[in-house]
Amino acid sequence: MRLRWLGAALLSAAAAYYVYRPLPSGVSEPWKLLLLDALFRSFMQMSDAADALGLCHRVELLNRMMSWVEEVRPRSCPAVLVHDTQLGGVPTRVFQPRRGRSLKRGLIYFHGGGWALCSGRMRSYDLLCRKMAEELDAVVMSVDYRLAPAAVFPEQYQDALAASRAFMSAQLLQSYSIDPERLCVSGDSSGGNLAAAVAQELGSDGGAAVRFKAQALIYPVLQALDFHTPSYQQNQAVPILYRSVMARFWLQYLGAASSLESVLLANNHSSLDQEAVNTRIRSKLDWTALLPARRKKHFRPVVRETGRPGVLAEVPALTDVRAAPLLADEAVLGRTPKAYVMTCEFDVLRDDGLMYARRLEDAGVSVTSDHYEDGFHGCMVFSFPPVLSGVGQRSMDRYIHWLDQNL
Repeated sequence: MRLRWLGAALLSAAAAYYVYRPLPSGVSEPWKLLLLDALFRSFMQMSDAADALGLCHRVELLNRMMSWVEEVRPRSCPAVLVHDTQLGGVPTRVFQPRRGRSLKRGLIYFHGGGWALCSGRMRSYDLLCRKMAEELDAVVMSVDYRLAPAAVFPEQYQDALAASRAFMSAQLLQSYSIDPERLCVSGDSSGGNLAAAVAQELGSDGGAAVRFKAQALIYPVLQALDFHTPSYQQNQAVPILYRSVMARFWLQYLGAASSLESVLLANNHSSLDQEAVNTRIRSKLDWTALLPARRKKHFRPVVRETGRPGVLAEVPALTDVRAAPLLADEAVLGRTPKAYVMTCEFDVLRDDGLMYARRLEDAGVSVTSDHYEDGFHGCMVFSFPPVLSGVGQRSMDRYIHWLDQNL
């Protein structure tokens, strides 16, 4: 009996040691975040082991495991009709209110996951889009763009753009009874990146008969030239999106060698001797000018005099605005629709979103910047049981409220 108790105590201690990570004191419901992070890390470690054994690519196995846990079939309910279809040749899940106005609002949504993970068929995204469809009386289309490593930039962007063009076509709008003057493009994390890039491209299309009325970006990732913004420095070890993991996602998305991870993390790819990163580009992500003092805090810029030679020639997409929307010219930003930008204090991507909101405002765009002092990356999709989070619920409610008031 004593041995059993001792074994149970040791297992409990080992589990607690694995789960626990020091967190900033202001994080909402830290133990829920730690448990989610432990689950995700265990999936990543199993995937890394399978990759090391040559069984499959780590990302593909990780995605399979997440899909096995989270993916759900399209299920209609009395309020919302749900079905899977194609949008511009891209798999898409459609959420269509059964009642309400004769002409509906329309929203196209791009899920997060570092351009490599997740799906609009996952339970969290399915529930989010279902809730939006019902509460906003909107037709919501959740797009399953291609994922890395099988697809790399610009393929995810091309899928997002093709789906958006099809979404805005007269034939589709008529088929789903969508009001062409009440359309929104939205997404979270890497999906927020795609939504921003699509808003820029379609906003600059002078021949477009239909335009987006709004863009709603949830903790978007918008640049890969500075991995030492204050939020990257402050939150580099905060779950669930670690600084090193974000660099890995970028390299996978851009089809670059994983060996460049240390180069990105040291800012050696954006050193002063990199001719492709000129003064004009640097000004667009100069957080010393774009961030308020309360976000800059005590942090200092990390700008290398010399870096890795030729890295921008190896990975030219690092300065491509389709991959990094923060680098767009002011004139391009000024042609995008009114914006909602959500950011979280304990998120490496916080400053990407805050800088983008500031640049949009400077370009004359109406912007609502919604910041959560206790929020962490991914919190909004943790707003349904069994991973219900208080900040997730608050952020989702305010996001839907903004859409209701502005779309």
